[in-house]
Amino acid sequence: MISQLEKKIALRYLNPQRKEGFLKIILIFSFLGIAIGVSVLIIVMSVMNGFRAELTNKILGFNPHIIIKPYEKPIDLSKKKKLNFNNLSGAYISLDEQAILIDKNYTKGILIRGYSKSDISNIGLINKGILEGSLNNFNKNSVSVGKELAAELNLSVGDKISIMSPKGISTIVGDIPKQSSYSISSIYTSGLSDFDEGVIFMPLEDVKYLFNRSDKDLFLEIYLKNPNDFYNSQLEIEKLFSNHVVFSWADSNKSFFSALKVERNVMFIILSLIVIVAAFNIISGLTILVKNKSKDIAILRSLGVTKRSIKKIFFLVGFAIGTLATLFGAILGILFSLYIENIQIFLSEVFNLKLFPEEIYFLSQMPSQIDPFSIFIISVCSIIITIIVSIYPSDKASKLDPIKSIKYE
Repeated sequence: MISQLEKKIALRYLNPQRKEGFLKIILIFSFLGIAIGVSVLIIVMSVMNGFRAELTNKILGFNPHIIIKPYEKPIDLSKKKKLNFNNLSGAYISLDEQAILIDKNYTKGILIRGYSKSDISNIGLINKGILEGSLNNFNKNSVSVGKELAAELNLSVGDKISIMSPKGISTIVGDIPKQSSYSISSIYTSGLSDFDEGVIFMPLEDVKYLFNRSDKDLFLEIYLKNPNDFYNSQLEIEKLFSNHVVFSWADSNKSFFSALKVERNVMFIILSLIVIVAAFNIISGLTILVKNKSKDIAILRSLGVTKRSIKKIFFLVGFAIGTLATLFGAILGILFSLYIENIQIFLSEVFNLKLFPEEIYFLSQMPSQIDPFSIFIISVCSIIITIIVSIYPSDKASKLDPIKSIKYE
């Protein structure tokens, strides 16, 4: 237990006298170093968590959660009725193909995603992204384009575009690429600029005609109520469609999310060094404090204060600095994370800089997601580091010889 005497002396040493100004500066820098280190760690972890969550939501918003593709045999679409697990939101027939968009003197590689009118209208995440026009007009020879593509080519609802298929028509002079003209029935947004710029939705029958496909080439897309809980659903689907290729959204983006995880862990390790370096300032501060207070220590020992109590006093000083700095840093980091978008806008306006360009990060605003567990781990690690670095100076203080200290003072 810690006595009242130990607490009072430790509290007094936390506020050095005016003549010990250098010591006070070191203790202040130790406090600020740990506080800034903890706050930066929390901010970076929050932004990384928010970035991952936002990208996951965007990816899950306009992409199927589980895809079934034909392997050697076409998919038996009648089995769709047998999908009845609790996490099922919907199952839709689709077809994806690469094509070339032609607009006057402009050509661009795009991805065509084909759906029937009834299916695309039932996919709520797509339906909710319509900015102009309506999926009610998603009929033959019509398409839905992304807002980035529409802005780039100055397109609006009702305009015509030409799409060329790599699948050719055989003639006496050889294969000629198939090309058709389509009317824009709607313009959508997914929140991902690359997706909005490179994906066009087209009626399934038009896709089959343009790319010389048939029913044996069709995919089956599965949407889940809880996409994060896909594993058990995927196992059930694999049993039902054992002769086909079944993969989830996590499989499709495995390398991307692995890279995000590695980056997050590396950032945590690198930024933890800030806290460690700042904590070593506590050693310097306590060592100087022990040197300055050697006479006081000798007097306390002469009055009967034990070595254990001396050790506790100086340990409390280091522990108090580290704990208060960690608490202050955690509060600062949480507040910064909550208002990071406002701060980003303010800095952008003041310095006339685009700190978070949408075309690079795929997001329109700075994401942030506070994770209480991460904050707890960061705070605990910071306090543990503080405890470790406070042991040596406090142990050194307890071993001072009171007779020698009084003699030389």
